[in-house]
Amino acid sequence: MYAVIETGGKQYRVEVGTELQVELLEVEVGTEIALDRVLLVADGDEASIGRPTVPDATVRAEVVRRERGEKVVSFKYRPKARRRVKKGHRQELLVLRISDITLGEKSAAALVAKATDAKKTERARLEEAAARQAAEDAALAAKLAQKAEAAEATAQAAGGATKKTRGARPKAEVAVPEVATPEVDATEVDATEVDATEVATTEVATTEVDAAEVPSGDGPGGSPDATEADQGVDTPTPGRPSTKKDG
Repeated sequence: MYAVIETGGKQYRVEVGTELQVELLEVEVGTEIALDRVLLVADGDEASIGRPTVPDATVRAEVVRRERGEKVVSFKYRPKARRRVKKGHRQELLVLRISDITLGEKSAAALVAKATDAKKTERARLEEAAARQAAEDAALAAKLAQKAEAAEATAQAAGGATKKTRGARPKAEVAVPEVATPEVDATEVDATEVDATEVATTEVATTEVDAAEVPSGDGPGGSPDATEADQGVDTPTPGRPSTKKDG
């Protein structure tokens, strides 16, 4: 709802809560005044036009403060007469805040209060719904966290059981490959045996000859206590022919 009022020779379009500057009135700051010069009142699609004012229509306003407007410079001169006049002026103003617009039994302030309560109720309802949704989300998150922890614990337990089962498995038998024994020719074996027999016979014959040449301890030039080492006789080593030369 809005209205068009007249004060100080000027017209203003106002609503509830509007602040406007009007010409100075003889009122005190902080008081509430009623403006009776209401030219139009409109509420939605309905409008009441005054001729010149709307009957049963009143606009109530609160005096906020007094102030002065911007400076206006007035300069006058007369050509060829050396006349110059310069003046400055700041208008005294009154700041009003519209508190209510009434038309018969209708009140703009009541409508605004009702709309404000409806907005607050809607906001409270939305906040309540948001809080309820947040609580549900928190509960769902906690439930999912518990499920995740349970699944992790189950996975760890299954992993431990698998490790134990792997540790209890028997060791796999390793197949040792058979090494093929090389075949030896019988002819070569017989020849090797013959050579070994000949070597043994030669060593025995050499030992007998050396023993015959060594003088006995009881003979001439010998001492009964003399040993083979004292006589300078080399004792043949088995498996090796004697190194002594026949003289």
